Amino acid sequence: MAKSKVLIVGGTGFIGRRIVKASLAQGHPTSVLQRPEIGLDIDKLQLLLSFKKQGARLIEGSFSNHQSLVNAVKQVDVVICTMSGVHHRGLNILMQLKLVEAIKEAGNIKRFLPSEFGMDPARMGNALEPGNEPFEEKMKVRKAIEDAKIPFTYVSANCFAAFFAGNLAQFGSLVPPRDKVRLWGDGNVKVINLDEDDVATYTIKSIDDPRTLNKTLYFQPPENILSQMEMIEMWEKLIGKKLEKVSISAEDFLASMKGLEHGNKAAAGHYYHIFYEGCLTNFEIGEEGEEASELYPEVNYIRMDAYLERYL
Repeated sequence: MAKSKVLIVGGTGFIGRRIVKASLAQGHPTSVLQRPEIGLDIDKLQLLLSFKKQGARLIEGSFSNHQSLVNAVKQVDVVICTMSGVHHRGLNILMQLKLVEAIKEAGNIKRFLPSEFGMDPARMGNALEPGNEPFEEKMKVRKAIEDAKIPFTYVSANCFAAFFAGNLAQFGSLVPPRDKVRLWGDGNVKVINLDEDDVATYTIKSIDDPRTLNKTLYFQPPENILSQMEMIEMWEKLIGKKLEKVSISAEDFLASMKGLEHGNKAAAGHYYHIFYEGCLTNFEIGEEGEEASELYPEVNYIRMDAYLERYL
């Protein structure tokens, strides 16, 4: 069976660039949307040109020009959006509604993967404010997709290891501590971390798979379902040293959120749901979902002890 032609929107972003790489590696004719909004951002332009050198096509299109999006979509079979809303309070998430309209008008798309790649928004109805905002906006996008009867796959990749594992889940750092570490509660709630390249590999494997059509694909590789304490112990073994541990109760954590500005407060709320409530692991996948490592056992995903070695 011929590989689907893929258009990646947001291909210069943190996960988007990895999706481009995985799509090319798995043999898909791959296009990346080149938006005029990049302006004089030389780094993004150079990245786009590097994609072109690797075999990707660059297709011009803008969210301010509906017809350009329709024209771009008509050239492919699958659209994957990886635009981030983290720094814009969900703004980019809702921009996807324009992409949904273009896909609806084009009428040729076999699969659309909207920009999610984190916690499943359908399970976050009770999220704390203001961290609830991106979940609510992702659900608005989902409703638009389903109302338009666009074939979809939703991706729930849980935690990117670069932001949650490499720093042992510490605020304000991207590298693991070597002396003192804060424990969220007792540190024993199970969390799921993935190497970002593995997220991309699993994502691309799903796009032509009938088993993931109109379903949520959950990334739960069993050896990466670990507690914060287990991650700390891995790091301690690597550096040959025990860290001083300071436990933060749920009550103290919630109290500490009150004075935070909007973006940090939203992020802290997500930490609370992940590390205190266990929102990534406290449910069973039902008929509406599939688990990636079970569908694709051939993927030799990065284990977190190996991931942490890069920080030595």
